[in-house]
Amino acid sequence: MPNDNDEPRYIPMCSCGEEIHEKRYALGYRLCLWCGEEAAKVARATWCIVPMHKSNYILSTDRNDLIGINNKGGLVR
Repeated sequence: MPNDNDEPRYIPMCSCGEEIHEKRYALGYRLCLWCGEEAAKVARATWCIVPMHKSNYILSTDRNDLIGINNKGGLVR
């Protein structure tokens, strides 16, 4: 029979009122699973995959990085 110390503890920290598991909190997550998924969807909406000239594809998360990224080595002013 498990005692009360074996049960996981929860830390209510999410803004939606959902409890966050202590191991998830210890890893540095401050959102519950559902709010974390929504925050990830918002963040991923701004990502863009960009082909480099004669090279690989890169993940760009900053719009300013896209200026002149595929101009075949010419100067960008």
